[in-house]
Amino acid sequence: MSAQRPLTAANFVVRLIETAAPVSAVLSSIVPAPETGFSECSGLEATMMVDEYSEGGRNTGVLKFPGRVKHPNIKLRRGVTSSLDLWRWHEDFLRGRGRRRDGIIQLRNDTGDVVRSWRFQRGLPTRWAGPPVNALGSQIAIEELEIAHEGLIVRSLGAAGEIAATISSVAESFGRL
Repeated sequence: MSAQRPLTAANFVVRLIETAAPVSAVLSSIVPAPETGFSECSGLEATMMVDEYSEGGRNTGVLKFPGRVKHPNIKLRRGVTSSLDLWRWHEDFLRGRGRRRDGIIQLRNDTGDVVRSWRFQRGLPTRWAGPPVNALGSQIAIEELEIAHEGLIVRSLGAAGEIAATISSVAESFGRL
């Protein structure tokens, strides 16, 4: 077995896909949705809660069972540009007409091949933050979007696997309607 070199976390791409449009979701795997450049992505986590049961007469310990899985919000940060796409997605929800989006975060190797991907389902933009502005500063203006979601799927596959994962994800979404 050969040793594998760990990847750097700097080469990643984020795609946001309309959840309500299944055809759009499947097509985005074949003809990818536009990549959105972010400088940082956090919240790719899953924590399983543990349910405890104190059985009568068993004084040596407590029984533990797997419980619900919780996912923190995903936080995306990027430099401010002339594009208002993130703000408009958030604002649509503020005005009561928003549409959820699935998302794909892809980690790439040095040659640009996708090595690992995380897919979140039914994303909901819960927080948008603009940059602090200061006439004396020289930092890059950064905007942040926080997305609540209903699940995270981790894959280590290429393009064909991504298409299959998208079709599976869309089928699951229909099952929940």
